[in-house]
Amino acid sequence: MPTLQFKGKNIIWNHHMSVPYHTLERVEELDFQADKANGNIIVEGDNLTALKALLPEYAGKVKCIYIDPPYNTGEEHWVYNDNVNSPIIKNWIGKEVGKDDLTKHDKWLCMMTPRLKLLNELLKPDDGVIFISIDDNEQANLKLLCDAVFGENNFVATVIWEKKFSPQNDAKWFSDNHDYILVYAKNKEIWRPNKLERTEESNSRYSNPDNDPRGPWASSDMTVKTYTESNDYPITTPSGRVVHPTKGRCWAVSYEKFLELVEDNRIWFGKDGNNVPRYKTFLSEVDDGLVPLTIWKHSDVGHNQEARQQLKEIFDGEAVFDSPKPVRLLKRIFSIATDKNDIILDSFAGSGTTAHAVMDLNKEDGGNRRYILVQMPENSEKEPEKNIC
Repeated sequence: MPTLQFKGKNIIWNHHMSVPYHTLERVEELDFQADKANGNIIVEGDNLTALKALLPEYAGKVKCIYIDPPYNTGEEHWVYNDNVNSPIIKNWIGKEVGKDDLTKHDKWLCMMTPRLKLLNELLKPDDGVIFISIDDNEQANLKLLCDAVFGENNFVATVIWEKKFSPQNDAKWFSDNHDYILVYAKNKEIWRPNKLERTEESNSRYSNPDNDPRGPWASSDMTVKTYTESNDYPITTPSGRVVHPTKGRCWAVSYEKFLELVEDNRIWFGKDGNNVPRYKTFLSEVDDGLVPLTIWKHSDVGHNQEARQQLKEIFDGEAVFDSPKPVRLLKRIFSIATDKNDIILDSFAGSGTTAHAVMDLNKEDGGNRRYILVQMPENSEKEPEKNIC
């Protein structure tokens, strides 16, 4: 299996262990309805230091982490104290590998590695899960980095999010209409996603063309590719046509079981009784929920323009944040990943969409989820702490 190599890896790999612990200081004048805060907290400061400060109380207690780290466009504009402009990267790592030799990928990975290591320690050991938004610039590198941090055996899925609803006709090559969300479980053998509520669209796939008293149903292929010779038998349709499974496949059931299904009106041969048999599944028998798909359409979870519009409505028409995520996208993640009393962490909080989504979800299902947000100081009179790493 491929392993990720980048300049500075041998120096940064265990850097999270040397980050000093800090004490979180409560700023009471910034409290909002403290009696109703429900344990929700917002931490202002470098997220590497903040994550280390959270460890004593929250290690192994966070059910779901969502992060939307800075996308590495090559502009090197992210503002973390151990970033490319930091003495640490320029001097400390630079002494080892030569600062001019660090590519944009090296610098980004050096920034992400210690943060992912600490996030891994905060996840619940049994059913914790992390979702990470990313684009094509670092998706491949991030996948390999997460394989190393969380374990490649704990990789769950790469979700494709349709972030735009129209083509970008001025694109030089392809219109970039999607982002990725990497999903890793703390223990994949234990963690399972919650099922999504069934929609009218999914239910509309069920009908009742033969007026079966058991109600609407949908038909499915009755053949399988795991070939068994005893299940490769001819079937005569009601119209008299003899059919066989396609080459290399066989029927999913034995001939005796097939006859039982026919007797129970569980087999559909088409309106004229001339089609290859298909198995009937009744709507009343299916699960109440739907297994999450790996493609998330903007019509279901929102898109970039929706996210920007949501924030403009909050800030009287002003575009305060770049590239926010829509609330519906975060609600989808937390619906899949959390139960009503879980803790959710976002260490690249930005516009605070995570908090918005958590509160909306709690309001909808009566939950008591709590959020922890971490965000760099912005527009603050106080200078960021220097050389904290």
